[in-house]
Amino acid sequence: MKPTDLRGILRYIPRFREKVFVVALDGAVVTDDNFPNLLLDLAVLRSLNIRIVLVHGAAAQIQALGQERGITPSNIDGTGITDADTLGLALTAANRLTHEILEGLATNDLRAVSTNAITAHPMGIIDGVDHQFTGKVERLDVEFLQALLGQGILPVLPPLGFDGDGKTYRVNSDAVAVAIADQLKAAKLLFLTARDGLTCQGRLLQQVPVAELRQVLAQSASDLQPELVSKARHAVAACEAGVSRIHILNGTVDEGLLAEVFSNEGVGTLIYANEYQQIRRALKKDIRSLLRLTKNSVDSKELVKRTRADIERRIGDYYLFEIDKNPVACVALHVYPEDNIGELAFVFVSPAHENQGIGRKLVQFAENRAKELQLARLVTLSTQAFTWFQSKAGFHEGSPADLPPARREKYDSSGRHSKVLVKTLTAA
Repeated sequence: MKPTDLRGILRYIPRFREKVFVVALDGAVVTDDNFPNLLLDLAVLRSLNIRIVLVHGAAAQIQALGQERGITPSNIDGTGITDADTLGLALTAANRLTHEILEGLATNDLRAVSTNAITAHPMGIIDGVDHQFTGKVERLDVEFLQALLGQGILPVLPPLGFDGDGKTYRVNSDAVAVAIADQLKAAKLLFLTARDGLTCQGRLLQQVPVAELRQVLAQSASDLQPELVSKARHAVAACEAGVSRIHILNGTVDEGLLAEVFSNEGVGTLIYANEYQQIRRALKKDIRSLLRLTKNSVDSKELVKRTRADIERRIGDYYLFEIDKNPVACVALHVYPEDNIGELAFVFVSPAHENQGIGRKLVQFAENRAKELQLARLVTLSTQAFTWFQSKAGFHEGSPADLPPARREKYDSSGRHSKVLVKTLTAA
C-alpha cells in the first residue's frame, strides 16, 4: 500500500484528529530538493485536523554562512560555546531559514507564524567555561502556542530564545522540540534529518523501547552514528517527559513522513515509551488487513495462499496481534474435533516486529486456546520455519500420518512437501 492510499490513511484519523505533532527539521532538510514534497505531506496532516508545530535547526546553514564570510563558528548545534560572531551567523541563518519555511507553507495555503514563544537564559559557566550566547529553554508561552493551534495556525520556532531583557541566545533545536512536545502533550515528536534513521553498528533500528535505547547510550553510544546521538538522547528525554512516540526519519525521502506516520512498519526509527498490545479474534472487516499483512510471505511460498473466501469461511479461527490497534502479526487455530487435534496455521510476524517475542506469544496463545478446547495434540506444517517451531515452540517432527484425515487429503494434494510438526498437549 502506498502511504498516500486514502484507505490506509483513513484508519488513523480517529486516533490522530486534533492531536499535536511536533516536527523538528534539520536545516539540511529545508534546503533539500524534497522540501516542497515534505510541505505537501504537512498539508495532508493539517487537512486531517492534526495540529502541527514546526521547529527547525540551522547547523548546515551556519556552517555554510561561516565559510562564505570567512568565520569559523564556535558552536554549530547550540550546545557548545556561542561567541558574538557565531551568534551573528545563527541569527542570519535562522531568520533566512524561517522565511524560507514560511514562504513554502504559504505556497501550500497553510497559515503559519514565526513566534518568540521561547524564553531562554544563558547556559552560563560550566566547568569554568563561559558559554556566552548559548542558552537553554527556561519556559514556553504555552497559552500562545495553543491559541495559534486552535485557530489553525502553524507555529514555526527557530533555534533562538529571548530573555526578559530582549537578549537573544542560540538554543539547541532538539531541546526546543522536546520542551514543546512535553508542554503541549504531543502525541508524536518527529525528528526529520538527512539520515534514514537511528543505526547501531550499521543496522537500522526500526522499533526501539526507550529502556533499550537508554542502555545503548549509557554503555555503547559509540555504536550509534555520531550525528544522531543528540537525537537519541533527546528522544529518551522526550519519553521520560511523557511523549510516548518519537520518530527519527529521513526528511529528504519523498513521502517518507506519510509512510512513517500512516503505516505499521514505518521507514525510520520509532522510539516508544510504552505500547498497547493485544491478541484478538479477527472479524470479517479484518480480512483485507490479513491479506495485506501476509502478502509477501505468501508470495515467497512461506505461507499457503488463502483467498478472501477461504478466510471468511473460517474467520473464527483467525487471530490478530495488534500494537496500538495496528495489526502486526497473525495466527490461526483450525480445530478437528472428531480427531481431538488442532492445527496451528498462518503464523506470521511483520518484518519490522521480528525478534520481539511476538511469534512465541502467538503460538502460546493458540496452544492455550487448544488446551481450553481440551484438544490432545497440536500439529503444524512448515516449509521454511520448522527449526523455529522445534527449538522455540516445543514441537517435534512427525509424519503425514499424524494429520487428521481431512487435513491429510489436502496435504497430499498440495505438493508442498511441508514438514509435519507435532506437540502433545497437557491439560491446562
